[in-house]
Amino acid sequence: MSDAEQPAESGTHDHHEHHDHEGPGYATPQAAIEEAEPERTAYVMGLHVGQDVDAPDFLAVVDVDPDSETYSEIINRVEMPNKGDELHHFGWNACSSSCHMEGLERRHLVIPGQRSSRIHIVDTKERRDPELTKVIEPEEVYDHDLSAPHTVHCIPDGEILISMLGDADGDLPGGFLELNDDFEVQGRWDPPGEIEMNYDYWYQPRQNVMLSTEWAAPKTYYPGFDLEDVEEGKYGQRLNFWDWEDGVVEQTIDLGEDGLIPLEARFLHTPESTHGYVGAALSSNIIHFHESDGEYRAEPVIEFDDREHEGWDMPVPALVTDILISMDDRYLFGSNWLHGEVWMYDISDPSNPRKADSISIGGYFGDIEQVQGRDIVAGPQMLQLSLDGERLYWTTSLFSSWDNQFFPEEAEKGSVMLKADVDPRRGTMSLDRDFLVDFGDLPEGPARAHEIRWPDGDCTSDVWQ
Repeated sequence: MSDAEQPAESGTHDHHEHHDHEGPGYATPQAAIEEAEPERTAYVMGLHVGQDVDAPDFLAVVDVDPDSETYSEIINRVEMPNKGDELHHFGWNACSSSCHMEGLERRHLVIPGQRSSRIHIVDTKERRDPELTKVIEPEEVYDHDLSAPHTVHCIPDGEILISMLGDADGDLPGGFLELNDDFEVQGRWDPPGEIEMNYDYWYQPRQNVMLSTEWAAPKTYYPGFDLEDVEEGKYGQRLNFWDWEDGVVEQTIDLGEDGLIPLEARFLHTPESTHGYVGAALSSNIIHFHESDGEYRAEPVIEFDDREHEGWDMPVPALVTDILISMDDRYLFGSNWLHGEVWMYDISDPSNPRKADSISIGGYFGDIEQVQGRDIVAGPQMLQLSLDGERLYWTTSLFSSWDNQFFPEEAEKGSVMLKADVDPRRGTMSLDRDFLVDFGDLPEGPARAHEIRWPDGDCTSDVWQ
């Protein structure tokens, strides 16, 4: 019987006897909840691409310690050596899937440039004073006919795997680039041509499965969004399930109109589970997937209706741009960037999510338009949750050209980072009006803020064996 037929077991985290915990991360998801201290420092992508600011992108160090005098301030920045990278998603050199690797540290951030295909290595030994130590130039990436790096995950034995969205010319197909533990390019992880489109991915090693999703060719999405590109089939609508050990696609599910532009992919954290979710951005659906009788099935389980807006000649989609699952696998959180909403659903029964709460803020329809007198222009976008599930943070930038298209004011005002207090026992969220990180107030000019990481691991990067 598959775990899809036993939803009550999806939250179990006590089967980790197959190796000792000697390296980075936590032995189990439950250990992460119990052992982690409250986050005090956040690393946040900051960028100037697409703005009238003559400066490189940067890694922002944000103080999230409420007892600190610099709480909710950017206390340090690591500037990249070149302009125009479009820093986007980033990850760690090691996580909890490597917890059997004695001597390995979760210490280095791997920070790709989406537009430049440059990969930066930042040493965070001094947590509030990180240092750029290495840059992999784009020519090393192009040598493997890849470009446009996106999702960074550590893989169990110390290597690093990066999803690449295009070939060396910014066309299709994309693929995966592997780095070794010395941050040297090892080459392609996948056979060339195994997939066409790529975007996010998540692996579940105990199930020998990896899931990858689809955006489009870099040349398609770089200039901005054009609905005609969707009609011409230039955006993705498929889920690709891989054999994790062999690195080949075993099953592809075409989601059709229910799954247009499937972006963020999340398995439940417990390594026994095959359940997970994907946010289909343009369809504004949450897709639930799971294994049953030897193959994966996928179906929409949450649907957000389009809304009429006087400034649009068509109904406005919610545009689900990010999702994450709490470490105890109890709640699914997500962001509707255009509508201006951050939400949480109870997924105790993975196949039947139940809405718990939401906050309407920013975007085209948000009820909350200001925090501390600061205009909230764009809607919630990239999310990060504390390991104990009690604090949800988000930023408001999606991608520079898309920001400029849908929320042009953000280029002038910059992004914000906001926070909600979460009560997991009651299933509620409340906006913390005392917390606001203003990326519009920087010496060089306003900046966009994107993905968030914690030094001790987080809900969107840690994987367990």
